[in-house]
Amino acid sequence: MINCRRQDHIYLLCIICTGFMLLTSIFNVIYIVQRSLSNNISEYTQTSPSSLSMKQNIPLNKSEAIFVKKKDDHFEKTYQTFLHSFIQNYLTIAETRNLSLTYCPPVPPDLQGPLKVNEVPKNFSITTNSSYYTNVDIGGSYQPKTCLARHKVAIIVPYRDRWDILTHFLYHTHQILQRQQLDYRIYVCEQAFDKTFNKGIVMNGCFKEILKLQPNVHCFIMHDVDLLSIDDRNMYTCPTYPRHLSVAIDKFHFYLPYATLVGGVLAMRREHYLLVNGYSTNYWGWGGEDDDMHARIINKHLKVERPPASVARYKMLKHTHQKLNPARMKVLRTAHIRIDSDGVNNVKYKLLNTTFYHLYTHFLIDVGEQPK
Repeated sequence: MINCRRQDHIYLLCIICTGFMLLTSIFNVIYIVQRSLSNNISEYTQTSPSSLSMKQNIPLNKSEAIFVKKKDDHFEKTYQTFLHSFIQNYLTIAETRNLSLTYCPPVPPDLQGPLKVNEVPKNFSITTNSSYYTNVDIGGSYQPKTCLARHKVAIIVPYRDRWDILTHFLYHTHQILQRQQLDYRIYVCEQAFDKTFNKGIVMNGCFKEILKLQPNVHCFIMHDVDLLSIDDRNMYTCPTYPRHLSVAIDKFHFYLPYATLVGGVLAMRREHYLLVNGYSTNYWGWGGEDDDMHARIINKHLKVERPPASVARYKMLKHTHQKLNPARMKVLRTAHIRIDSDGVNNVKYKLLNTTFYHLYTHFLIDVGEQPK
């Protein structure tokens, strides 16, 4: 199906293509019916009238069969003429579109480099249509208007009880992703009810729901809601290997705390996420699931890439830290054993609601009860 979006003259071309495809579908159905009737008549002319009447209850004489055959020939000529016309016109339209929209440059031209984090305007809202991002489509999706994006990206944001931080994240992040000329969509994945948090179930459930809405997305960015990029040269794309984007955070004085860290902001191709079986679902409470993810990546013979710390810089918004999961280290010791049996391939959750706000798509997920 063609996805027609209002992008100046491209929208008109898209509507024309859709119309042609609809007409062709109708002609194809009629053509199949006509051919079926033709085959029945052919069978009739090769058998006796009495035997045909007994098998198919069609009381036709031979002159009627010849008349229908002529009508069938006339229709087939009309069909072939239309089909030829459609192919010629459709190819011309597709060629015109490709000439009018070429791929975006490998290095986006509007990047600014180091950024200042600005306060959120008082009239900025994330529950109504935002006048600040009129070029963002419902559900928090965006495509460049002047070129074809080189990367299709889904941003996964696990979330609970941080409304002001989420507001700041959306206000700040949309402008960066647009300057990077990405075809992107932001998904906010909230755990329902006041239960022990399980990031792994939330992330895996969100991943599966995204593929239902966007089965052709190839790049996933797992993004903590309290981290704001402060250099737009840190590209939100998925290279050959998983890439840890939040290398230098102001809270840690812009140094990587430890070598196996992949928490914060992590970019992964869809095939890599499936290869490592997503996140472990055995971490109830805060901490441990990101270190488990690193173990999965290494176990599957992948490696973690990192941009230079001079570019991969983030500001952490102030928030109340959750209590650490006391059992996380014990669970982490068995990470290499559970990879293929604990993750996205067998995650259990219930999607309670999907809401398409202007600046993001919201999934409300019930992770169930913590095992005793």
